[in-house]
Amino acid sequence: MKRILVSGCVVVMAVLVSSVLLAQSNSRPSYGTWKMNAAATKFNPGPVPKSLTQTETAEGDGVKVSVEGTNGDGTQFAWSYTANYDGKDNPISGTGAPNGADTVALIMKADNSVQQTFKKDGKMVMLARTVVAQDGASKTIRAKGTDADGHKVFRSIILDKQQ
Repeated sequence: MKRILVSGCVVVMAVLVSSVLLAQSNSRPSYGTWKMNAAATKFNPGPVPKSLTQTETAEGDGVKVSVEGTNGDGTQFAWSYTANYDGKDNPISGTGAPNGADTVALIMKADNSVQQTFKKDGKMVMLARTVVAQDGASKTIRAKGTDADGHKVFRSIILDKQQ
């Protein structure tokens, strides 16, 4: 009887540990809801958006990203995409994507770092790198590219994790 009880406990523990490990493998530091820290964010040229919220969730082997907010001039934006980390172009839906991009390609650089290549009509318009801080409380998106008029743009967006 004692042997059956011990064996049962070992099986239960093995199932619990494997479940925790499986859950962790499907959880990235960037998943969750993030709000822009306007005081720390820089846009060149400006102005900085009045608000920006980004939500990331697991989607198969990749991620679903939704971004919404209000530009500095008061216009609303809301765009999203679903992509794997394989460097292939994926469509962007909605309005207000960076520099009018219609596709994005993702490459994982590290567990807390992803490179995004935004394109419009097949031409790169912005290259961005997102890095989640070690403590997981914030992330930084640094992006550079060219706007529709051919002018260079730079963005440093600081986002704080929401609970």
